[in-house]
Amino acid sequence: MAGGALLQVKDLRKYYRVTTGLMRRLSGEIRAVDGVSLSINSGEVLGLVGESGCGKSTLGKTILRLEEPTSGQINFNGIDVVSLHRRDLRELRGKMQIVFQDPDSSLDPRMTVGGSIEEALVVHGISDPAELEERVARLMQKVGLEAGFGERYPHEFSGGQKQRIGIARALAMDPQLVIADEPVSALDVSVQAQILNLMMDIRDRDGLAYLFVSHDLSVVKYLSDRVAVMYLGKIVELADKEEFFRNPLHPYTEALLSAIATLRPGGSNRILLTGDVPSPLNPPAGCSFHTRCHRVMPVCPQMAPELTQTAPGHYVSCHLYA
Repeated sequence: MAGGALLQVKDLRKYYRVTTGLMRRLSGEIRAVDGVSLSINSGEVLGLVGESGCGKSTLGKTILRLEEPTSGQINFNGIDVVSLHRRDLRELRGKMQIVFQDPDSSLDPRMTVGGSIEEALVVHGISDPAELEERVARLMQKVGLEAGFGERYPHEFSGGQKQRIGIARALAMDPQLVIADEPVSALDVSVQAQILNLMMDIRDRDGLAYLFVSHDLSVVKYLSDRVAVMYLGKIVELADKEEFFRNPLHPYTEALLSAIATLRPGGSNRILLTGDVPSPLNPPAGCSFHTRCHRVMPVCPQMAPELTQTAPGHYVSCHLYA
């Protein structure tokens, strides 16, 4: 059961400067994350969905300050993350961890998997050999692997086993929040279920909170307590899971969910989005979704809608509900 607010993000922005010429003159900014506000409670799973390139992964990395925010506030358990010195930030990261889509990205092929997990412990000040060995063995067992597997190298494991090792590494310092960046998208469906069940077991046992980034709404429906939809760097809808799937409000959310509905007997007609996601370097004026929206109105290109609450816990950014 989710507890009080653990993470609070307010008006977070991450812009990337684009320069041209020998003098590297500023020619524009890529607005990867553009004014995002959200919160995650202790023990809660917040699903974050959207098309590729919408800024989901950048948001997760910026919350951890793996990417430095351009502006905005990040408060974790009462700590102002944005203002932290790098030394203090490293200590805080023991409580905020990330699991990547590709487990190979966090595993050194020249190092045993036990050594990779141990490295995370050493970085945070644990140096006693006996304690290191005991904690690595316990972490391996916690994610469903034999303790003796720690002497093996990454190439000796399957994709699902590597992701379990990545989760063990993320859990090394008993974090309170894990940002899971598409952690099962590269795995076979049967293996996906095993990893998702493992993550839920750990959440239930340890009270761990997740920001679960995915483009797969069926996975998000299984795992999440609340769901946020991101489009072109902005949150366009946020609601409790049951409300989200029962009563989608934003036209973009309707289109995403219609793709699932058409796979079921008697499902509704699919809403096809026209065109590609606009470039975050040159986003449309007004509502950023209006160029692809099937319910566009004259006001949409003129003014950007605010994220407003339409029902308890249900927020949407759309002129239809202004």
